Amino acid sequence: MSRIQAKEKSVRELLSNKYGIDFYQRGYAWERRHIEELLDDFEGRFIASYSEHHERMQVQHYPHYFLGTIITVKESGQTYIVDGQQRLTTLTLLLIYIYHLRNNNGGVADVKPLIFSVSYGTQSFNIHVPERIDCMQALFERNEFDATKHPDLSVRNLADRYGDIQELFPDSLTGDTLPYFVDWLIGNVDLVEIEAYTDDDAFTIFETMNDRGLSLGQADMLKGYLLANINGFDEKVMHQQKTQANNVWKKRIVELIDIKAGEDEDFFKIWLRAKYAATIRERKKGAKDLDYENINKFHRWVRDNKTRIGLDTTQNFRDFIMQQFDRFAGHYVAMRQASLNLTDGREEIYYNAYNNFTLQYMLALSPLKLSDTSDTVDEKMRLVTTFLDIYLARRIVNYKTITYSASQYTMFNLVKAIRDMDVSELRAYLRDYLENMWETFDAVRQFYLHGRNRRFIRCMLARITAWIEQGSGNTTTFSNYMYDAKGKPLEIEHIWADKYERHQDEFDNEYDFWRYRNRFGGLVLLPHGINQSFGADTYQDKVQHYLKENLLAASLHPQAYEKNPNFTNFASRSGLPFRAHQQFKKADLDARQDLYRQICEKIWDPARLG
Repeated sequence: MSRIQAKEKSVRELLSNKYGIDFYQRGYAWERRHIEELLDDFEGRFIASYSEHHERMQVQHYPHYFLGTIITVKESGQTYIVDGQQRLTTLTLLLIYIYHLRNNNGGVADVKPLIFSVSYGTQSFNIHVPERIDCMQALFERNEFDATKHPDLSVRNLADRYGDIQELFPDSLTGDTLPYFVDWLIGNVDLVEIEAYTDDDAFTIFETMNDRGLSLGQADMLKGYLLANINGFDEKVMHQQKTQANNVWKKRIVELIDIKAGEDEDFFKIWLRAKYAATIRERKKGAKDLDYENINKFHRWVRDNKTRIGLDTTQNFRDFIMQQFDRFAGHYVAMRQASLNLTDGREEIYYNAYNNFTLQYMLALSPLKLSDTSDTVDEKMRLVTTFLDIYLARRIVNYKTITYSASQYTMFNLVKAIRDMDVSELRAYLRDYLENMWETFDAVRQFYLHGRNRRFIRCMLARITAWIEQGSGNTTTFSNYMYDAKGKPLEIEHIWADKYERHQDEFDNEYDFWRYRNRFGGLVLLPHGINQSFGADTYQDKVQHYLKENLLAASLHPQAYEKNPNFTNFASRSGLPFRAHQQFKKADLDARQDLYRQICEKIWDPARLG
């Protein structure tokens, strides 16, 4: 092998160059949890040093953050990434998001040269992958790009992870803090670049780093620590005890990893925060990491906090695996399975997961006790996840964020409040919490579709549609209104076509028309092809087609109320103001908006807690 060069470089130094992706690399495969962890690490490391009283020049003296090693090789004048494109691609997505934030914050450093450059009039991205150009261009220019049907999984992941960055970017890093954070990100976040001189050398380095001397994961290190402390018996009994504990451990770890890679580590962080963590970093400048953050290194945190956890005897170490780990891992696996597949009795877990609210697992584990019967466990889980379903819906219609970074402080304080509660106490506490929320469904009066809440509105329309259908005696589920028979997503249909000229008698300008057209009450769900085929038609033409679709759309047509006793009986029982609309003017949309508000109050009624 030729001599290799290894050099520490900042994000600015690395991304000022151009790279291709070598064939050794897999596609872009980061998941939402990786974005959460990265942004959380960035926030914690930066905020620990930042003060609003600092001059920006002081940022250069903040501690550096090491993001790992990448391998590159030069071939025919082009530098290729052999290992590390996951991190560099993610950094590029983050810089694109920051570039858009810069439009409202002129003090932020210009990061555009780290995203792409122009040579001889031709623009190209610094991470150059031909099949990703259209997606990257759309993200950079804020254009619509439907990646859901794209044949390249990497492109789908790019679009999804950019959406995650939009949702998860910490509020503490915005506003006046943003220029300082961007200076730190591009100047103080470092990677080590290993430069190989031949393709063979690059592959050998790659193979060595990934296939040899594989380091133990956190779960393996924790298992080793726990098993090592099961001693004090005679040799035969000790071997038997360790074997039993090891078998339980392996069984549960396999179940976790079968859900997805890395799920075992996610579980330990969630479980330890739910049952043992007492503190969380304050949301102020200069605050230090506490239990919540330190549990990211859970194998170390358990050792450092063994007395608090109760690991003070050999029997306790054994019971920690045989009882606590076994029981809580089983509860967690059941919840995660319900989050992936709509399950009778656990529907709220699925709904919350669709809204990407991963904090639900921590909150749901918190009140559970080893002594709980299976029925008690089910009821506690139902209470917590139903509470969250109502809580999230209220937040969404009030335009309040439900991202991980914005919610973790509130949710952790709630975790501590309900930890180990009995069912009756838990029910009363959660109902009281909802009754004291200032966010209510009155906000639906002004609720409308915009660029960042499309996913939530589509989910709410599906919930409303399924609720009406089920109330009218139809055997259908929420999933039937999220996806058609071929698995394609149903689409949001505007009852008003995008034709301002048809509504000039009620609107003085096109912007006011656009805002009203996007109001919640002016939307229904339709299959993709149907939505496309008559999306521009007049209301009188559209409503004829709506009659053949789901009851939420069909309820606009007079014939939906004729010879349809199941629906009319449901409408009568509910007391909701369903009515047909011969025309659909501004007043009609207002009436429809109020209908949707009243439906929301019934679907997300705190009385569901019992």
